[in-house]
Amino acid sequence: MLVLGLETSCDETAAAVVEDGKAIRSNIISSQVLVHAEYGGVVPEVASRQHLATVVKVVRAALAEARVQPEEIDGIAATCGPGLVGPLLVGLELGKSMAYALGRPVVGVNHLAGHLAAIFLEHATNPPPPPFPHVALLVSGGHTTLFRVEGQARTCLLGSTRDDAAGEAFDKVGKLLGLGYPGGVVIDRLAGAGDAKAISLPRALPGREDLDFSFSGLKTAVATRLFAFGRPEGPALADFCASFQAAVVDVLVRKARRALARENLCDLLVCGGVAANRGLRQALAAAAAEDGFSLYVPAPVLCTDNAAMIALAGTWALARGERGALDLSVDPGLPLS
Repeated sequence: MLVLGLETSCDETAAAVVEDGKAIRSNIISSQVLVHAEYGGVVPEVASRQHLATVVKVVRAALAEARVQPEEIDGIAATCGPGLVGPLLVGLELGKSMAYALGRPVVGVNHLAGHLAAIFLEHATNPPPPPFPHVALLVSGGHTTLFRVEGQARTCLLGSTRDDAAGEAFDKVGKLLGLGYPGGVVIDRLAGAGDAKAISLPRALPGREDLDFSFSGLKTAVATRLFAFGRPEGPALADFCASFQAAVVDVLVRKARRALARENLCDLLVCGGVAANRGLRQALAAAAAEDGFSLYVPAPVLCTDNAAMIALAGTWALARGERGALDLSVDPGLPLS
């Protein structure tokens, strides 16, 4: 079974072909980072226009790399939410048009379901997938959420961010530090040479025993410190990045450990773009060694937004008998049920 996946929820135009729900035949990603770097963040209207200009070329490249003709595709899966309305519409409408022209089924895929599925794809650096049930920490630019995953398309929300997502905090602090866009990658690189204990920064919701997150207060603390003391340079900048990253990572690891204990589970999946952060990976690996739980993290290319994960989640949905009508639309706030 060959499924074409389309992902256009934010600023990556991606298309992929996945065979039999596991083998990646192609996974093409066209990034808009250079386009949005001028603005210091993603501009939805600009992103929509870039998707329009790029999506057909990306789909053709994915089919060519997979050595598949359009009529050989058995189904099409397109992200329908959550995300930015304009970008989502580009991918979904193309998917529906192709499905109609080819006489193939189409299914809308929740972007978060795609991230949770990525670990089940065959990849040289992917570990064997976790058993069900397991706890999943999904941490990205738009989401910081803990789930109990019972099976394919069977999840229970345990906790989520009350304001900003961790990835958003990374990028906005990177902008405050003048590190460009996306700032999270630069912070991670500089943090490797810094002292994480050099600067005292707050950890959100320290006295609460729930599984929710909050990062707006940390951003405010960073902005206040920069206003008072100015932007650090050289080794001091590395120390600042390391201290900020530690403040985010400490909270993510603490809440993930708490979720495992409360759910009486010993398998943790970490996915989403921030799962590629080296500081987070190292801290979770240390926690896993200390607590005795098993840690599962997809390959970095499968952590960030990609279409292979959408094709896999779509394969599962098609196998369950799900089909999208031609009036299928997008939902920028689509929850994961």
